Amino acid sequence: MGDVDAVVVVQGLKEFLQLGGMLEDRAPAEFGRGKKVAVRDVLIETLLKIRDKEGRLRGITLNRAQREYAQRATRRNVVLKARQLGISTYVAARFFVDTITRPGTLTVQVAHDQESAEQIFRIVHRFLETMPELFKSGVLRTSRANTRQLVFPELDSEYRVGTAADPNAGRGLTIHNLHCSEVARWPRDGAATLASLRAAVPPGGCVTLESTPNGAGGVFYDEWQRAEITGYTRHFFPWWWDKTYRREGMNVGETTDEERELMRVYDLQPEQIAFRREMKANFGRRCAEEFAEDATTCFLSSGECVFDVDLIAERLAKKMKPIEERDGGRIHIYWPVTMGDDGAPRRYIIGVDPAGGGADGDYACAQLIERDSGIQVAELRGHYNPEQLALRVADLAREYNNALVAVERNNHGHAVLAHLNLSQAFVNVYSMGGQPGWITSAATRPMMLENFASILRRRPDLFSSQTLFQECRTFVRHGDGSSSAAGGTHDDTVMAMAIALAVRRERAGQLQ
Repeated sequence: MGDVDAVVVVQGLKEFLQLGGMLEDRAPAEFGRGKKVAVRDVLIETLLKIRDKEGRLRGITLNRAQREYAQRATRRNVVLKARQLGISTYVAARFFVDTITRPGTLTVQVAHDQESAEQIFRIVHRFLETMPELFKSGVLRTSRANTRQLVFPELDSEYRVGTAADPNAGRGLTIHNLHCSEVARWPRDGAATLASLRAAVPPGGCVTLESTPNGAGGVFYDEWQRAEITGYTRHFFPWWWDKTYRREGMNVGETTDEERELMRVYDLQPEQIAFRREMKANFGRRCAEEFAEDATTCFLSSGECVFDVDLIAERLAKKMKPIEERDGGRIHIYWPVTMGDDGAPRRYIIGVDPAGGGADGDYACAQLIERDSGIQVAELRGHYNPEQLALRVADLAREYNNALVAVERNNHGHAVLAHLNLSQAFVNVYSMGGQPGWITSAATRPMMLENFASILRRRPDLFSSQTLFQECRTFVRHGDGSSSAAGGTHDDTVMAMAIALAVRRERAGQLQ
């Protein structure tokens, strides 16, 4: 609709502000075009404009995903979606209408990086710029309008944008509408940032977390999995909800069993199957990340995982269990100490990744492997302080034929090594460069991780720990080229195993 129609819907500024208390109400049939839609959505379709995928300026007409979200949205929402379904735009439109019709409203929109934040905020600026002049010169006059903030002094309302890089985001604010975009791609401290933001939202405020998938781990994955516990409403929107995702006039020929099942269950057409094939060819493994098809495999098949995710899924499905658990389940034994075929004692190596010991921090971990075969024999993982860790590692080393103990001496490792030296003097401690302990550096880290990944590809049967496989699945490559645990996850078992296998490789004098 144009400006004239907008004035018909909203007769004056006083009536305009009165709409703030009616946004959830159903609009009269003449304004809802005969549909049972909320007043908010009538305002969105009447007043706001966007640029479509062809770059044309036009009014908003809600698509299938947007209408579904509008019908089911609550005050707490987590949205898993395929790319470019318009959910980010629609959530921005919902919160913009709230901001300009409800005096005293603070809306905060947080994206995963600055470029994305500015891109989303340009959409919000366009909402304002294309509003009828009647409103822009009156109640919607701004005292500040830049790339990060819109302030409406007549309303005492504000619309802000930011990035997830600030772990103190939201501190000192009262946020009425919180829109968190592409949460699966937030930085590694994304969980802390989200906690800070949510603490600023009162019980009556609205929170929307939305993202395409990015691996089976991290803050967004956790939010999706825990939605029933936390009271969030789940929304999932697959790629075929966008009617433009099709390739007309293409002969798909013979279809696969998987394709026929999709066509049967979701009523997909050959043109959509043609589009799917093209996207799989273009995106490869990332296709599940960009064009999600279901709420389970899209997580398992997406993300830049360092390790083979298909192989990991197979091993996790086997649900291997330890033969013994100790220390309240923090020590798992998979193989007892044994003698070799020649009657000589087998040799063992323990890789140790220490931690500070705090209950909320990283875990301390030790991985015990048999030196000749590389098989995982035992795993220790818990919130141990350096002294406790040294005691338990020493006990395992003595039990397993005076195993060679390789402690990462970075950070907390120095304290663990000191306790091993003072109170566990007869432990066989590994040395590097004439100093006790293993150093994980810019030179050794890539080598040890690639060695582990190579062994895992060739001999996945060597490993039994479910925790280790879970951490492998969420051990990802980052945009800066580094690799570590995805945000909100841990990598202590991965690093301890990588240390053990690196020492094994070094002692063997060749790649194992």
